[in-house]
Amino acid sequence: MSPETRDEAGRRLYDISQPLRADLPVWPGDTPFGLERTWVLEGDCPVNVSRLTLSTHSGAHADAPLHFDPAGAAIDAVDLVPYLGPAQLLSVTEGPERIAAGEVLPRLEPGTRRVLLRTFDPFPHDAWPTHFRTPAPDLVEALGVAGVRLLGIDGPSLDPQDAKDLVSHQALGRWRMAVLEGLVLDGVPDGRYELIAPPLRLSGADASPVRALLRDL
Repeated sequence: MSPETRDEAGRRLYDISQPLRADLPVWPGDTPFGLERTWVLEGDCPVNVSRLTLSTHSGAHADAPLHFDPAGAAIDAVDLVPYLGPAQLLSVTEGPERIAAGEVLPRLEPGTRRVLLRTFDPFPHDAWPTHFRTPAPDLVEALGVAGVRLLGIDGPSLDPQDAKDLVSHQALGRWRMAVLEGLVLDGVPDGRYELIAPPLRLSGADASPVRALLRDL
């Protein structure tokens, strides 16, 4: 379940990030997460310092256009506005592999600019899911027409694991839509929230891990 706390105004605040840890499941063949203590607080050393090894797509992360377009922007050059602001969370846990526009568009509130889709119930923290629901290209196109600027999902990708053409990613690129993948939405009721999930400023990177939060509006 996504940890829930409250801010100073008493509004619920959900952490929808995956803990980055040694046994974090990663895309098959990708870089596993590692943390090594390089300086240790003992003796003459006054601090602890660590070295990180990880994929840019570790846990909850934002894909840059560069991830699926060789001419696309790197993550340090993307507009941050889509990652900050009102968002609508919708559950689509049942159905075929591809999530159709008809499952989402009729439930979308007017003026929604950020859409988060829950496909897992519960989220698979301890094992890599080889099969997961992904948005169909027609859904991405319809969201673009509706003015959506960010699409987030709890699955590891907008396209199936064995996909080579990445048609949903390409549709996303045509609409200059931002994407978040690998979110943990357990325990967060469907509805509208404030999304807070900016990527790290990693120069030239194809993606970035995020600390993604949802807060009551």
